[in-house]
Amino acid sequence: MNPQLDEAIRQRGKAFFASIRGESPSIFNKGFWTGKVMDWAMQNEAFKVQLFRFVDVLPYLTTSDNLSRHIEEYFTGGDAGDIPAVLKWGAEKSGLFGGVAAKLMGKAIRSNIEGMARQFIVGEQTKEAVKNLSRIRKDGFAFTVDLLGEATVSEVESDAYRDGYLEVLGAIEAEQKSWKPFGAGEGGLDWGSAPRVNASIKPSALFSQARPMDFEGSVEGILARMRPVYRKIMAMGGALCIDMEQLKYKDITIELFKRLRSEAEFRDYPYLSIVLQAYLRETEHDAAELIKWGRAEGLPFGMRLVKGAYWDYETVIAKQMGWPVPVWTRKPESDIAHEKIARLILENSDLVYFQCASHNIRTISNVMETAAQLGVPENRYEFQALYGMAEPVRKGLLKVAGRVRLYCPYGELLPGMAYLVRRLLENTANESFLRLSFADGEAEDILLENPHKTLDRELEKNPPKAPAAPAVIDGLTAFRDEPLADFTVAELRRAFPEAIAAVRAKAGRALPLVIGGKAVETADRIPTVNPADPTETLAVVCQAGVAEVDAAIDAAEKAFAAWRDKTPRERADVLLRAAAIARRDIVALSATQVLEVGKQWDQAYNDVGEAIDFLEFYAREAVRLGAPRRMGREPGEKNHLFYEPKGVCAVIAPWNFPLAISVGMTSAAIVTGNTVVYKPSGLSSLTGYGMADIFKEAGLPDGVFNYCPGRGSVMGDHLVAHPKVSTIAFTGSMETGLRIQEKAAKVHPGQAYCKKVIAEMGGKNAIIVDDDADLDEAILGVVYSAFGFQGQKCSACSRVIVVDSIYDKFIARLTEACQSLKIGPAEEPENAMGPVVDPSQQAKVEEYLEIARQEGQVLVERQATGQGCYAPLAVVAGIRPEHRLAQEEVFGPILAVMKAANFDEALAWAMSTRFALTGGVYSRSPRHLEKARREFRVGNLYLNRNCVGAMVGRQPFGGSKMSGVGSKSGGPDYLLQFLDPRVVTENTIRRGFTPIDEDDEWFD
Repeated sequence: MNPQLDEAIRQRGKAFFASIRGESPSIFNKGFWTGKVMDWAMQNEAFKVQLFRFVDVLPYLTTSDNLSRHIEEYFTGGDAGDIPAVLKWGAEKSGLFGGVAAKLMGKAIRSNIEGMARQFIVGEQTKEAVKNLSRIRKDGFAFTVDLLGEATVSEVESDAYRDGYLEVLGAIEAEQKSWKPFGAGEGGLDWGSAPRVNASIKPSALFSQARPMDFEGSVEGILARMRPVYRKIMAMGGALCIDMEQLKYKDITIELFKRLRSEAEFRDYPYLSIVLQAYLRETEHDAAELIKWGRAEGLPFGMRLVKGAYWDYETVIAKQMGWPVPVWTRKPESDIAHEKIARLILENSDLVYFQCASHNIRTISNVMETAAQLGVPENRYEFQALYGMAEPVRKGLLKVAGRVRLYCPYGELLPGMAYLVRRLLENTANESFLRLSFADGEAEDILLENPHKTLDRELEKNPPKAPAAPAVIDGLTAFRDEPLADFTVAELRRAFPEAIAAVRAKAGRALPLVIGGKAVETADRIPTVNPADPTETLAVVCQAGVAEVDAAIDAAEKAFAAWRDKTPRERADVLLRAAAIARRDIVALSATQVLEVGKQWDQAYNDVGEAIDFLEFYAREAVRLGAPRRMGREPGEKNHLFYEPKGVCAVIAPWNFPLAISVGMTSAAIVTGNTVVYKPSGLSSLTGYGMADIFKEAGLPDGVFNYCPGRGSVMGDHLVAHPKVSTIAFTGSMETGLRIQEKAAKVHPGQAYCKKVIAEMGGKNAIIVDDDADLDEAILGVVYSAFGFQGQKCSACSRVIVVDSIYDKFIARLTEACQSLKIGPAEEPENAMGPVVDPSQQAKVEEYLEIARQEGQVLVERQATGQGCYAPLAVVAGIRPEHRLAQEEVFGPILAVMKAANFDEALAWAMSTRFALTGGVYSRSPRHLEKARREFRVGNLYLNRNCVGAMVGRQPFGGSKMSGVGSKSGGPDYLLQFLDPRVVTENTIRRGFTPIDEDDEWFD
């Protein structure tokens, strides 16, 4: 930066500080309850966490008993930290349920927190909001009004969000006539450049089905509801600003902004703005591209530049998903980006009206001095601050700049609490300018320092930490999950239709068996078809009979000894090569599933990603287990435990995770030194054939893996009972799994092994929705768990058990959410639900729907039209534990809703089936969550998230009771099931002489 400019910025900042010295934002005023609580929060991280979580749940605590219980749970015990006296007293007294003192204290705490929220909200009702907006203008500030409640789970709620804007705009329209424009007021505009009415809008709330995978549908879905709002604003002579939300909506938001701005109806109206977030690494490029677009189109527009409010969310999600972190990770980097982008915007002030949204005096001073250096007219930029925050800054800014707009949220307190938590996080963050300025008393010279210098100082003080050296076993780095599908990447969105077309280009080919490395064709063949259009044959698959099964087992047996004697690392290397091939072909492999079993793009992509994870994880696990382990340290003897493979393994795979589960079971058997006869489902044999291609390219020796599709009725029992098969790995229904166990238990002539059966079977999984659950999260989580891939997952939610006091609210929103889902072919990304896998599955779902009509009340029944295997999506209320719909696995899109009196009853009902696979709880009660940990005895329990999508290595998967036998896939002991342990003991004493090894237990 120019040193002269930097000094001018510093001097302006000092003058700014001087003008507001002695003042403090009300939120930091310790003379009031809010200030005291904020002070405690900044001093104690544990209390801060509990406070923010309590604020989040408060609107749901509608009874005094519930409020008292939560105060006790949040503010007593080890997690509560150093509690302020007012809260500590309330927490202690709240144990006296029904006591007057506890109720009064609870009421006082609620009142104080709601008062804190109202400090940031311009009004809960339209009349109140308009009155306060008028007051704001009397104080000399312009405004932009923002309707709270951006989380919409249904199209009904999206309609309500649009209508909420139209309502408040209608009320403002009547009032604005009395508002005189600020400044010269040319043309009725504030400062001669900005309309008096200004609204900001969260685009994702206008279309509940918005998601990056359906980019085009999301843009058009949002625009359909945004146009009436903008039309109303234009008729009022107002301005609209499209807010930027999470990264997943960024490109959608930019595209819809460009379309709205350039549409014929609005093209000649320049008062449309877009928000950009400086903390995103891509924002400088986005700003430059928008300016380039605006010049090419000849369309002036506005741009609000903020630092960004979702930093924690974006970093955590990126880490969880395995994506690059999209934000700057040090605060000065965001400040640098803001200054750089602000200059770019100001350099194009003839085209772009700049709105600088910041409370940071350095940032504000930079904009003012840069504008002066560039000769930017004052009416081409303004400053913005948040209503209820940074009062001294905004007042001082009004004095020196005269052009200040307050961002004014309006709406109910329920969504307002989420907004409040974001504001509290901003105020209490260690890097917060307001905290540093008004709470911590940081020196002005530091606060006004060039952010480049700040960054250098921080890096010197806290240099970037080198990643912890991952554990290395035989040269292999630590396992990391494959990144999940990121459809914000345009190249991935474009790749899917191309890959689907490529699958179709090969449609109709014959797929042979692969036995001993050779292609084997048979006369018995069945087609594998597209369930969305059963007339579309994707491939014709040769079927193995008894003779082919015998040949495959013989080939596997012949290959066994040589494969067994390979080192664990040599076997692992084959898996690692296979993982690289699958990674290279991930979209092509996904496209096969989209057509063959009706998986949505993201579900198919993540299925292949899980297959890659199994290959990578089990490769490392095999190397870890492959080293002999000394047992005991007594001198004079050596005891070594090691593992060896069992022999031929039959892998019987399902169609619902056609690659992931197939690869998981197969790779576990292979990497431990066994050989495999693989029987894919007849419904997903094309996908299974892809695995044969992968292993062939990876260099797996002939006979180690044998692709052997066939009719279960012809060859299934023969494969299971064959005396040379030592291990059976199965995933499928409970009925088939039990039959396999029964058949495997019988010993046949020539059989050398007691057969080992590893069986992952069914589930009747329940999600509990507690009375304090976040319904925005719970609705979306239940819908995704129940209807993702048409409910055809063993982990899917088939029962939702809702506590009575929240039942009506939950049901109303759930039914609306289900009515909003689009149903159709999985290859079309707008469809959240597709066909079930085949006509028999379709008939089964329809059969259970008839049972549902007899046992309960069908609240939602939706059926797609067309020739595909579409089964009805159904939500059924009034179900009790004794009903068949609460006990039997449907494996389809039918959700039973059960109303429990309280959490304890909900937990008892959740455990009332013979399955124990997955379960979920949505609750913000620490006590109830702890109780669920202890007593909700399922293989995989998920708290405050959906109950599907276990990640290899992080969430090993598998259940108990009738949900399966064997250890968890993707876990540290899964491979042991394919191995036999051996111990070799050697006596090392020779005529009294005993060599003493370093690790022997011996004397010093």
